[in-house]
Amino acid sequence: MDLEKTAVPHPPATAPDDTHRPSDHELERQRFRRSRKRRHAWTSSLCTVLGLVALGAAAVASPGWERVDSLFLDGAELRAAFPELLRGFWLNIQMFLIAEVLILVLGLLIALVRVSRAPGLQPLRLAAAVYVDVFRGVPTLLLVFLIGFGLPALQLQGTPSEPWVLGVIALVLSYAAYVGEVLRAGLNSVHPAQRNAARALGLNERQTLRHVVLPQAVRNVLPPLLNDFIALQKDTALVAVLGPLEVLRAAQIKADYDFNYTPYLGAALLFLAVTIPLTRFADRLQRRAARRTWAGADR
Repeated sequence: MDLEKTAVPHPPATAPDDTHRPSDHELERQRFRRSRKRRHAWTSSLCTVLGLVALGAAAVASPGWERVDSLFLDGAELRAAFPELLRGFWLNIQMFLIAEVLILVLGLLIALVRVSRAPGLQPLRLAAAVYVDVFRGVPTLLLVFLIGFGLPALQLQGTPSEPWVLGVIALVLSYAAYVGEVLRAGLNSVHPAQRNAARALGLNERQTLRHVVLPQAVRNVLPPLLNDFIALQKDTALVAVLGPLEVLRAAQIKADYDFNYTPYLGAALLFLAVTIPLTRFADRLQRRAARRTWAGADR
């Protein structure tokens, strides 16, 4: 082998630069967008602060401000009532967590029954439709009264007697109807081609539902599901009409004892401490879903 005749490739002296460099016009447009975004942010912040200052000034200048300040904004009263309110709010959190799990299970069963096409499940589909129509039509507070006072009156063996348990049952029956319809919409939103593709890959009906259809359905309806659970967290206060010492009932007892309504404000602040982060999280999921939809439309 003649080494002198062997051709050895040499790399080019300078590699081509494929890096995209925006034009001067594009850079100018980007600077303008950033400047406009900062200007809009400052304008929005200034208008918000001015609006809050105006509302505060109007409230302080009102004739009954001194009475409102003493009855609703008493700091000493809030500090004295806060430990009891916090203990009561822990019961609200427990009711919310228990009810949320039961609502998801019952709502999913209702949704699966309603989207099924098996002829033998027609009685169950009819029962599920009637359930949704009835419990979505009855106000939640009225349902708490009916379950809380009517169920123990039946004197059935094994009937729970604790008021907070009866309140959770009422909340589950009410919200499962809403969540079931949300999940049914999510199941119907999955394109039939997804199911056909899964069956073509050898998955049976149960595997297709578990691994293909249900994950997509839950992802599609996750923001409205979170909105329902935010409402559920607030509606745990309705159980106060049955007598358990949750946060609203604790605030009512304290307010009636001291003739001061500041404990109600404390209870409202505790609910806001939970609902506002959940609301922001739901908004974030909605924006992410919208971006995913637009990205899929652009492809």
